[in-house]
Amino acid sequence: MATTTITQASLKRALREALAETLQERRELLREVLAEALEDVALSEAVREGKKTKRATREEVFRVLRGKG
Repeated sequence: MATTTITQASLKRALREALAETLQERRELLREVLAEALEDVALSEAVREGKKTKRATREEVFRVLRGKG
């Protein structure tokens, strides 16, 4: 039985190459994941900022959404 020794450096190199290849092949998936993560961050920031302001009425919200705000 032969024993194969893998150094930490060669393992890191192999993992980097595999990750780069996967990202290249699945570029659209990566874009979708990053876009969703950015949306989550933006929503969290909007909620945090919203907690600092006064409450808006339902009518005010819909007026803004209709572009009359």
